[in-house]
Amino acid sequence: MREMTAPKTDLETEWLRRGGLKPTRQRLALATSLIGDGRNRHVTAESLHEAVQAKGDSVSLATVYNTLNAFRDAGLMQEVAVDGSKSIFCTKTNDHPHFFWEDEGRLTDAPAEQLDFAALPKPPEGMEIAKIDVIIRLRKKPAISPENTHGAKRTDAN
Repeated sequence: MREMTAPKTDLETEWLRRGGLKPTRQRLALATSLIGDGRNRHVTAESLHEAVQAKGDSVSLATVYNTLNAFRDAGLMQEVAVDGSKSIFCTKTNDHPHFFWEDEGRLTDAPAEQLDFAALPKPPEGMEIAKIDVIIRLRKKPAISPENTHGAKRTDAN
């Protein structure tokens, strides 16, 4: 196996240590792709694997899956389930809503300040609300053709 090329920086090392994780070469390579520029990311295991491979680091897809789960378990990332079989990992760990772009299969942060809950249902006896996950699914509006308009002006003389 080839030597990892990801730089060991203080940002990635501190991020891993904050989660109680040892900064191994593979974790550092993945952390560099996730948080190295300080921006929040939404990734699948496959997209992160491709990004790390493109940088010349050799990490198996199984290792990427296992490491993303370790990052999630350590509180360094959130896992957002968008389908029964698809999870997207988010580096922003505070509670916040997401847009899921159905046509593209991607997840982005939605503006939390525009979200307004008037009320929540009362939880069952002995239970409390632990978290609210908000995923707003988006798709392109269908194109409206002139013969498909239902709001046309009436032109009758009555």
